[in-house]
Amino acid sequence: MNISLEGKTALVGGASRGLGNAIAKQLAACGATVTLMARNKEKLEKALAALPVPLHQQHRYLITDFTDYAGFKNTITTWFANNRVDILVNNTNGPKPGGVLDKNVDDFQQSFDLLFKSVVLLTTEALTGMKATGFGRIINLSSITVKEPLPNLVLSNSIRSAVVSWAKTLSVAVAPMGITVNNILTGYFDTERLKEINQLQATSKGITLDTYTAGMQQSVPVGRFGRPEEFGYLVAFLASDYAAYITGTNIPIDGGLLKSV
Repeated sequence: MNISLEGKTALVGGASRGLGNAIAKQLAACGATVTLMARNKEKLEKALAALPVPLHQQHRYLITDFTDYAGFKNTITTWFANNRVDILVNNTNGPKPGGVLDKNVDDFQQSFDLLFKSVVLLTTEALTGMKATGFGRIINLSSITVKEPLPNLVLSNSIRSAVVSWAKTLSVAVAPMGITVNNILTGYFDTERLKEINQLQATSKGITLDTYTAGMQQSVPVGRFGRPEEFGYLVAFLASDYAAYITGTNIPIDGGLLKSV
């Protein structure tokens, strides 16, 4: 099976590092023209320079801050006034870790803006062009915690669950238009974000990061963290014509970590 995304355009959130960057690289390698989206210009420029160009694509980047919803909305609506995409990868930086007794209403509101409103806005803007062409791939990066919540990620647990439910509802509405909507439930991947979270947990437990990391890896049936490029392979498949009959799904990529069916 040869995945070709030649002639397709993609917009990838959180693309300056981690999973977003790995996704952007794989989509580009398959022939898509990619727009990277993140808030750090220097990191975006570096990421842009590293994107594959097998078909001499003209990749771009878009600077925006997901944590500033008003500014984000202005940037996105302005960009979509003159651009369209075939593939939208909704991926944002996650909210700060913390337990259910540590967070207040304001924390949940900020997380709602970050994780939910940004996804709905991006998707709404992208749908106009997708409807016109009769093709679209909306891929939301979520987490296995929507199925099995982690005590120290209450904000992510809660708001990502709302995104998953919304996406299922949307998938039914847009399926007749040639548009698919799927959620990827992310497990433990070797990214800077995971290292940052693990360092906080290790410090709180009074152990080293290496010790904490080793324990986490042992909890994964395959015995390791995922490699970001492995995540990119899944997204490239979902973005392709091969996945036209897959929609409204929650697909775990976690090395077998989820205990539930």
